[in-house]
Amino acid sequence: MSNSEITPFRVAVPQEDLEDLSRRLDNTRWPDALPGDDWSTGVPTAWLRDLVHYWRTGYDWRAAEAQLNQYPQFTTIIDGQRIHFLHVRSPHADAFPLVLTHGWPGSVVEFLDLIGPLTDPDDPADAFHVVIPSLPGFGFSGPTAEAGWDTARIARAWAELMRRLGYERYGAQGGDIGAVVSPQLGRVAPDRVAGVHVNGGPGMLPPLPLSEEELASLSDVERDRVRRVEAFMREESGYIAIQSTRPQTLAYGLADSPVGQLAWIMDKFREWTHPRDVLPDKVIDRDRLITNVMIYWLTGTAGSAGYVGYAQEFAWGQSKANSGVPTAAIVFAHDVGIRRYAEAENTIVRWVDVDRGGHFAALEEPETLTADIRAFFRDLR
Repeated sequence: MSNSEITPFRVAVPQEDLEDLSRRLDNTRWPDALPGDDWSTGVPTAWLRDLVHYWRTGYDWRAAEAQLNQYPQFTTIIDGQRIHFLHVRSPHADAFPLVLTHGWPGSVVEFLDLIGPLTDPDDPADAFHVVIPSLPGFGFSGPTAEAGWDTARIARAWAELMRRLGYERYGAQGGDIGAVVSPQLGRVAPDRVAGVHVNGGPGMLPPLPLSEEELASLSDVERDRVRRVEAFMREESGYIAIQSTRPQTLAYGLADSPVGQLAWIMDKFREWTHPRDVLPDKVIDRDRLITNVMIYWLTGTAGSAGYVGYAQEFAWGQSKANSGVPTAAIVFAHDVGIRRYAEAENTIVRWVDVDRGGHFAALEEPETLTADIRAFFRDLR
C-alpha cells in the first residue's frame, strides 16, 4: 500500500471468532459477589450476568455488522498507523465537511444515530459530509504500531486525512478524547478548521484545589461541577492510573475474557450516563452498548486503546496555545466543563449548559447534540 492510498473497508468478522466468543461466554468463571453486590464496589454480578445472558442469547452481531456496513468505510496509513474511518457524503453537494472524534471507552459506533440527520437534514443548508475516524489503537485502527500517539499527533493525522479526502475547509466535533483532539486539530490546521464543537467542554479543568474566593465567584452550577471533579479524582480515577501506567498488564485480562472487557466498559457507562442512578442499559439501548464492546473485543484493542487514551499524555493541567478558531461547547448534566477555564486556551463563542444527558452525548441525546452542531456551524460554513 502506498503511503497515501485509501482502501475501501468492510467489517467481516470470521464466524469462528463469534463461535469462540460464544464458548467463552458459556464458560465464564464468575467471581463471587461482594457484600451488597451493588455499584459501590464495581459492576454488580447479578446485573452483569443478565447482560451477558442477553449477549449470548439475544444479541445479533451480524445485524450490527450490517448496520456498520451500510456506511462507506475505508482505511489508510498515516504516520505509520492504519486509520479506519467512515466517510459519508451528503446527497447535497455543497454540504460542509465535519470530522467527528469519539473517546474512550467509545468507538465510531457512538455516532451512528447522527449520520443520517447530519448528512441529510430537512434543511439542505444544514447538511454535512461526515468523516468518522477510529482513534489510533482503537477498534479497526488498532493495534498501535508505535508509541507517541498523543492528541496533538492524532490531530495532525486527522488534518492529513481531511487533506487526502480533498477537504480544504471543515469543522471538528468530539467528546471525551474527541473533545481534546478537536481543539488540537484547530491548533494544527487553523487555516482549515472553520470551527470546533465539543460536548463536555474543551480543555482545561479547574485548577484544584480552588480557593474559597474562587469558589465563591462561580455559579451554583459551576460549583457543583467542581465538587464532581473532586469526587471523580477521589473515587473514580483508578482506571486512569491503571491504563496510564500498566495498559499491557490490564490487556491480558480484557483480551482474554469477554466478560472482563464488558465489565470494564460498563463500569464507565454506568458512572458517566445520566441520571447516574438509572442502569446504563435503560439509558442507552443494550444492543448499541454491546456493539461498542464488540468493537474492542473482536479487534483485541483493549490494551492499545488504553495506551493511546491515557499512557501518552497525562499533563492535564498544562495550558495549550489558543488557536483562535471559533469554539462551541455543549455541556450536558453529567459533564463538568466550566467556561472561564476553557477560555484560557480556546476562543469560546458559544456555550450551552443542558440539565439532562451524560458524557456519551451522541448516544444519549443525539437530537439535542445534532441541533447544537447545526446551530453552531450555520454562520461558519
